[in-house]
Amino acid sequence: MKDVFVKLGTDFLSTIVFIALYLITGNVVLATVVAIAGAVVQLIHARIKGLQLGFMTYASLALVIVLGSATLLTDDPRFVLAKPSIAHFAIGAIMLKRGWMLRYVPPIVAQTIPEYVTFAGYAWAALMIALGAGTIAVAATGDMKLWAIYVSVVAIGAKVAAFAVQYVAFRLLVTSRLRAARA
Repeated sequence: MKDVFVKLGTDFLSTIVFIALYLITGNVVLATVVAIAGAVVQLIHARIKGLQLGFMTYASLALVIVLGSATLLTDDPRFVLAKPSIAHFAIGAIMLKRGWMLRYVPPIVAQTIPEYVTFAGYAWAALMIALGAGTIAVAATGDMKLWAIYVSVVAIGAKVAAFAVQYVAFRLLVTSRLRAARA
């Protein structure tokens, strides 16, 4: 599990730096410049160390550089603010693949309630797409504080809540199905 969080942290490091620096300083230009510089340094460090970067890391770095540059050139922070929506839409699209979640659940869940796992996979896709749309809606307002709250509290909170609901539901469904099979 620790490995997953390290990979996610690496993939979205420049976004995390942007959010943290903006929340600390309130300066979108400084946060954007540091996020772009951090993305470039991250890429150079990986190349020097011979580390293999994943697709999401490259995509995140490219988006930070392109959208960050657009923000600096136009003096419009909405470009950088829209970045998380692109990730949400891409992940949501990937999650539309039937049965994608089956490989991520314990074998007893995959064997006992595969149809519910498939449904949950589609529900996750819908959640990711909705969060992406919400990010764009909030970014369009140009309100940096509202955006920071949305991406750091609402989007993360929605995912944590969805995971908790899914965990409880799967546990109840598996238990119920196993009891019914024994009877």
